[in-house]
Amino acid sequence: MSKLQFDVISIFPEYLAPLSLSLVGKAQENELIDIAITDLRDFAQGAHKSVDDTPYGGGAGMVMSAEPWANAIESVAQKSTGHHELIMLTPAGKRFDQSMAYELAQKEHLIFACGRYEGIDYRITEHYQGVENFTVREISIGDYVLNGGEVAALVILEAIIRLIPGVIGNPASLEEESHSIRGEENENLVEYPSYTKPASWRGHEVPPVLLSGNHAEIARWRSAQSEARTRQLRE
Repeated sequence: MSKLQFDVISIFPEYLAPLSLSLVGKAQENELIDIAITDLRDFAQGAHKSVDDTPYGGGAGMVMSAEPWANAIESVAQKSTGHHELIMLTPAGKRFDQSMAYELAQKEHLIFACGRYEGIDYRITEHYQGVENFTVREISIGDYVLNGGEVAALVILEAIIRLIPGVIGNPASLEEESHSIRGEENENLVEYPSYTKPASWRGHEVPPVLLSGNHAEIARWRSAQSEARTRQLRE
């Protein structure tokens, strides 16, 4: 499988600086992935490099113009001759979850469009839905509004990249994380609580079963804790 290519388009490329840190940064150093950041203003026209205008129909705020976005998207699309997943980051999109992260980790080329203001002219979505070798996905990280798509891009990128082979030191740990654990009815469960040394801290004790060395009992305890915590935290 070829190396996954990520392209992020934003008017604030410096916002994406955390992508050079921690495991994501190491994954780039080890050439497991490629991440490129593109400044949308490089594709804007005029002395002021304007990328937005007033909305048709009236209303507050500004809407990001279609032409700079099309030029930027088509520029980064040239990096790959395969299929492009164009991810429009919007609070109106489909809710991002772990199963979507696994799906996107199998793709060839992901392009993240980080909108601002009142969003991107919807004709960008409409246009690329009809372009060969493009799939358009409108994705949200939750039912709330941010100032722009950069934060959402960081969230989604980290969730995807940690699933790529070689990024996480112990791949088995991915199977025991929240939303990767499956209950009896195949529902997603949150992870069981974790503890480390010392066994006693400020009057709080580590559950005795974890000190027992009985791996079957520990597995049963962890399974029960995952189910109980899911009910408690997700009701």
